[in-house]
Amino acid sequence: MASHESSYTPGNPVEKWLDDRLPIIRFSKEHLMDYPTPKNLNYWWTFGGILAVMLVVQIVTGIVLAMHYAPNVALAFDSLEHIRRDVSGGRIIQAVHAVGASMFFAAVYLHIFRGLYFGSYKAPREILWILGVLIFVLMMATAFMGYVLPWGQMSYWAAQVITNIFAAIPIVGEPILLLLRGGFTVDNATLNRFFSLHYLLPFVIAAVVALHIWALHVPGNNNPIGVEVKSSRDTVPFHPYYTMKDLFAIIVFFIPFAWFVFFAPDILGHSDNYIQANSLVTPAHIVPEWYFLPFYAILRAIDFNILFIDSKLGGVIFFGGSILILFFLPWLDTSKVRSGTFRPIFKWFFWLFVVNFVMLAYLGASAADSSVLGLSVADFSKLCTAYYFLYFLVILPLLGRLETPRSLPESISEAVLKKSAGGSSAAAAH
Repeated sequence: MASHESSYTPGNPVEKWLDDRLPIIRFSKEHLMDYPTPKNLNYWWTFGGILAVMLVVQIVTGIVLAMHYAPNVALAFDSLEHIRRDVSGGRIIQAVHAVGASMFFAAVYLHIFRGLYFGSYKAPREILWILGVLIFVLMMATAFMGYVLPWGQMSYWAAQVITNIFAAIPIVGEPILLLLRGGFTVDNATLNRFFSLHYLLPFVIAAVVALHIWALHVPGNNNPIGVEVKSSRDTVPFHPYYTMKDLFAIIVFFIPFAWFVFFAPDILGHSDNYIQANSLVTPAHIVPEWYFLPFYAILRAIDFNILFIDSKLGGVIFFGGSILILFFLPWLDTSKVRSGTFRPIFKWFFWLFVVNFVMLAYLGASAADSSVLGLSVADFSKLCTAYYFLYFLVILPLLGRLETPRSLPESISEAVLKKSAGGSSAAAAH
């Protein structure tokens, strides 16, 4: 599907001269405008475009904020207040960047869950999926370092807790911890390192996104029925069909984004982070940002020793494993059918996995000594962590061998026409 004939012809001598030396217009026409795209893509596929726009928003606002931010423990907190109060448009720019991080992760989680449901990680799209997971990991690192920069109470103590994770790793843990912090505790050197990396990593993410798009254009898009394109009848040009669809989705996505920015810019942050960092006062309940909460709950769930592995190292292994396991998903799911639409048993386990993930987020935000539905947070977290890993390591491998999927359409066109005929019949009946 990705290898289609070029329909581009230079329209004038200047365009031809440019095309012979730097065929950027040809590239845009072939890979952005005329690119053949499955005709049955739904709005779940618009989150790729939304994420591209959000990355640009974060980079642009981040560059402006860096012009006024002071990466020094004595100045960082006040410099952020200076941006909000004294810099022209600073309050809006800072709010767009802070809220943008949350909206970015909301979109990426929806993008990932869409990929999980429709089997977008299966052959021949394994590299596409792996690059996507790599982008997710880089986003997490970038967001964590950005969270430390305000140098509020929650920022400081979250940095203490999360960087301490590395100390549990045998042999290499202490050197990594010292390298990250720049010393034996979170201090000025840590803030400088995190500021530098937070500024650099978005450009690394942009480079990996370019590879991700390249990897997408080799096998082409997956689609809701998971059947490969078999002829030109199965596709439509990306422009104007999907550019307009993506543009509409982006505008709708920006409505709640704008609401948060203009009416509730601080609602997604923790109140303790509006108090300047104090190494002598520990917050009552240390929590990361909401988009880290499921993985934080997994980290806290391992509060017991596993054979010769102590609880601290066990928590780190499960925490890291919960992300690393995503890289191996293309080989863990043994089903030959991509789309969950045709897998009746898989649907139940998938939606239970979604609920389980949301519950992990809730548990990550809950105090460790509280209870949920009659169970302690610690015990509930263990159950949810167990299902998280069972889903990938046991359920998906077994379902591929035991489940009998529904029959697939012969082609995308057949499925689209059948759906259209069904809709016409229903309309006629009314």
